[in-house]
Amino acid sequence: MITKQLFIMVKEPRAGCVKTRLGRDIGMSAAAWWFRHQTRRLIRHLSNDPRWQTVLAVSPDTQGLQSPIWPAHLPRWAQGSGDLGDRMGAIFADAPKGPVIIIGADIPGITPTLINDAFRQLGNNDVVLGPAPDGGYWLIGMKRGGRAKPRTPFANIRWSTDQTMADTLVNMDGFKVGYVDQLQDVDTVADLAKINF
Repeated sequence: MITKQLFIMVKEPRAGCVKTRLGRDIGMSAAAWWFRHQTRRLIRHLSNDPRWQTVLAVSPDTQGLQSPIWPAHLPRWAQGSGDLGDRMGAIFADAPKGPVIIIGADIPGITPTLINDAFRQLGNNDVVLGPAPDGGYWLIGMKRGGRAKPRTPFANIRWSTDQTMADTLVNMDGFKVGYVDQLQDVDTVADLAKINF
């Protein structure tokens, strides 16, 4: 039986190492505190759902694999080196067979219903994206069966710009793409103000 896999990309929540743009607004310790609690809440809400297996893609590799911060019962996957595209590309290339969805941990609006919708989108599409208002995306998934996945899904991406999703779609040319709801990620204090907790 093929298992649906949900990868949540997480970093050790240390001051000055996570959410540094938010940290410039509210202080690095406060930003790390926010990220730690947001991540724990997200993992708790998504990892208990039996419709998929939740895997934590951790960074830095060695510390993340051994960290007591993350739930011990969940499998962990070292993100490895390179930019975000290199690390996500490695997950899509090396994960067990079946549909894979990757999300970030800094999006408070993610719910099990949205994740389930994304997996359902992969029934009729090769790729699924969850747009963000800044031109990026909070979710990307690939069917990884039947048709080949894009060979270079993350080549020449202008990360952290308003062109991130547009660049990704160029690499998906010829593949059927579905979408789920747009959600706000949190990079700045202004983003925090837009979130309904």
